[in-house]
Amino acid sequence: MQDTKKAIISELQKNILLMQGYKPASLGSANRFGLGSIEAAFPNGVFPTGAIHEFLNMAPEHSAAAGGFIAGLLKALMRQDGICLWIGTMRSIYPPALKNFGIAPDRIVFIDLQREKDVLWVMEEALRCEGLSAVIAEVRELDFAQSRRLQLAVEQSRVTGFVLRNDPLKIKPTACVARWKITPAQSELQDGLPGVGFPRWTVELQKVRNGNPGIWKVEWSEGGFNLVTENNQEAALVKDRQKVG
Repeated sequence: MQDTKKAIISELQKNILLMQGYKPASLGSANRFGLGSIEAAFPNGVFPTGAIHEFLNMAPEHSAAAGGFIAGLLKALMRQDGICLWIGTMRSIYPPALKNFGIAPDRIVFIDLQREKDVLWVMEEALRCEGLSAVIAEVRELDFAQSRRLQLAVEQSRVTGFVLRNDPLKIKPTACVARWKITPAQSELQDGLPGVGFPRWTVELQKVRNGNPGIWKVEWSEGGFNLVTENNQEAALVKDRQKVG
């Protein structure tokens, strides 16, 4: 009887993870996004697609860094000429710059709106469209009820959603599968050459459902993500801070 209960619980956990976008390792591509140990921080070691990711941007430079990081993710999501929507009231990304991440700007449809509440409504409707590779929305505030509606939409379509929260007033619990904070990091010049090096970010996975938060330094070079350093001490501090909070 005890073994039967354990088997039932195990099966329920697998089904819940599937609904949340976590594919079993045997069905998903290992390190599909090239993020190495960052992907390993998620359940089953698979970056969750068909789910909603939240990005906190406390300053304009954070928004730019998050946009670049998401562009790197879109390269994997938009294979075979996929299409995605980018929705907001004030566009913070420069479309031609997407070419640096292997994305043709004309594969992204930009929707500029006047009211923030319309942004979330358009995002929810777009997430129901199975033909899209991803949907990105830039808003300031997001509460649990709103994020839950977005998550319910992707559970049917399996479209991946990214919510960039620019200069949020309050940080509240949401139904998003993960909460990120991407900040710019100092680049490193190649062989002493003048100019600037490849883009680098400090990637902080603040919260992840059933996973392991952490902090990493990531560089975009040679057409993909490359892990520069891992600071396990910082990752431990994140976990301790979340326990206290």
